[in-house]
Amino acid sequence: MNSTGPMSTRDRSWRRRRLDPDHSLGLRLTLAAAAAVLVLVPFALLALLVLGAWPPLLRLDASVTEAFHGYAVHHPLWVRVMTVWTHAFGPGPLRVAAAVTVVWLLRRGAPRLAVWVVTTMLVGGLLGALLKLLVGRDRPDLLEPVARAAGYSFPSGHALNAALAAGVLLLVFLPFARDSRAGRVALWTAATLLTVVTGLSRIALGVHWTSDVIGGWVLGVATVAATAAGFATWRTGTGRRPARPLREGVEPEVTEDRRA
Repeated sequence: MNSTGPMSTRDRSWRRRRLDPDHSLGLRLTLAAAAAVLVLVPFALLALLVLGAWPPLLRLDASVTEAFHGYAVHHPLWVRVMTVWTHAFGPGPLRVAAAVTVVWLLRRGAPRLAVWVVTTMLVGGLLGALLKLLVGRDRPDLLEPVARAAGYSFPSGHALNAALAAGVLLLVFLPFARDSRAGRVALWTAATLLTVVTGLSRIALGVHWTSDVIGGWVLGVATVAATAAGFATWRTGTGRRPARPLREGVEPEVTEDRRA
């Protein structure tokens, strides 16, 4: 068909399907569900290996814990730094930061985005607590512990909540840095440091196995990915322009102050 000629029946049909809101919504729902499943697969595999006490995983956990603990015993300053970090960026303070963000979003007239933040933090936190009970893994038992923690070990609550908070804050504030490369780099760097260092602090203090921390990270990323995909689908279903999360956050309109 000539590019300047009349549109073929097949092209018109394809265009109608593309512009049909119901078709677009159904496609996005399918893609969101597939993405959530794919991200959750690594966590499910790791959980099965932990439950099955897979020897190579146990050896890796033990060797990493032994190396970190050996260093910590002879470096009290390192222990103090890791202790301060793990308390400053623990689940409690991060939930407070999320709550402050929710209040700020409500004041800016972005109630749906506020609901997304609450949903992500709540779902992730409940999943982590439930999985700890289901797996029932004991924490490292060291002869000369430099720190102590109560409860079960897998997945790490600190690592999980750090990933949740980092993902939430990143996707909320990215729109404000859409025109600033330095701003985007700063946001991604802060989110990465928050997630990685918080998880490593738990291994450094000997209160979690390496696989606990990795499990927390993966579960946190999976939760953020799933809820962000669901939020994008929600936006599409209500007639909003679908966002590109990694470039514009989950709701670019947050930069507009919509208070009455």
